[in-house]
Amino acid sequence: MDTDLLRAFVTVAECEGFSAAGKVLHRTQSAISLQIKRLEDQMGESLFERTSRSVVLTAAGGRLLPYARHILKLQGEAKRVMGADRQSELIRLGTSEEQASTYLPELLPYFAERFPTVRLEVICNISTALVHDFQEGLLDAVLAIRHMPTQSGQLLGREPLVWVVATDKSPLDWETLPLALNPEGCIFRAHAFAALGRADRGWDVRYSSQSPTGINLPVQAGLALTVKTPRSVPEGCRIVSEDEGLPPLGHVEIEMHRAPGHSSEAFTTFCNALETIVTGTKSLECVEYVVKES
Repeated sequence: MDTDLLRAFVTVAECEGFSAAGKVLHRTQSAISLQIKRLEDQMGESLFERTSRSVVLTAAGGRLLPYARHILKLQGEAKRVMGADRQSELIRLGTSEEQASTYLPELLPYFAERFPTVRLEVICNISTALVHDFQEGLLDAVLAIRHMPTQSGQLLGREPLVWVVATDKSPLDWETLPLALNPEGCIFRAHAFAALGRADRGWDVRYSSQSPTGINLPVQAGLALTVKTPRSVPEGCRIVSEDEGLPPLGHVEIEMHRAPGHSSEAFTTFCNALETIVTGTKSLECVEYVVKES
C-alpha cells in the first residue's frame, strides 16, 4: 500500500479539506484529489463524502483511518531505526519571542540530548501570522495565543494578563496613561484598549514595537506601562496591584498546532515535551481545558 497515498488520506481527514491538506503537504488541491482517487480505486470504496461546505469520512474511510495512521507510524519508526531520516530531519517551530525565551531554555537541552542530529528552526512572530504560516504548510508546530478557534489548535489552558510598570513607578503618576504595546493585530493590545475603554481611562500609545525589547525598554525606564503575562515581567518592573486603579485585563488562551501526519519520534517527543513545559507553567490556569491524546 502506497504510504504517500495514505499520508494524503490522513492529512485530508485531519484537515477536513483537500485545499488545507495540500498546503500542509506542499501540493496542489488537484494533486491531493488525484491521490485520494487512486487510494479509493485501490480500496474499491469511497473514503470521503464531499459537500460544498465540508469533507467528511465515509464509513469505509473511518475504518481505514486508524490503520493508515498505524502504517505511517511504523514507517517512521522503521526509518528512525535504520537511520534514514535522523540526519536530515528538520522541525520548524513558530512561537512568540517571549514564549521562546520562557520555554526553550528548558526544552532545548532535553531534546538535543535525545535527538542530537535533528535540526530545529525557530520562527518568532505574532500569533496570527504564525497560525497563517502553519496553515500554509510553512511551519510544523506553533505555540500561539488563540485569537479565534481553528481546526488545528489544541487548547492547553489560559493565562491571566497583567499591567506592568517600572518598579519605582505607579499608574497614579499619570493622568493620561502612556502605553508601550505591540502593533495592531496583537491580542494583548486589544485587551488593553477594551479594558481602558470600559473604565473610561485616558491613554496614549507612546511606544510600539513587535519586539519585546522594544516594549520593555521604555517600561523599564519608567516612561510607559504595558500588558504582559506574569511569566514575562522584565527585570526592573512589577505587576500593578489591584488597588492602583487600573481595570482588569482578563485572560488569553494558549494553544498548540501540530502538523497532521507528522509521525516521526523526534517530532512527537518535541511537541509532547513542549506541551508538558507549557502546562507546567505556574501562571497557566484552567487545566481542565487541556486536551490529551489517548
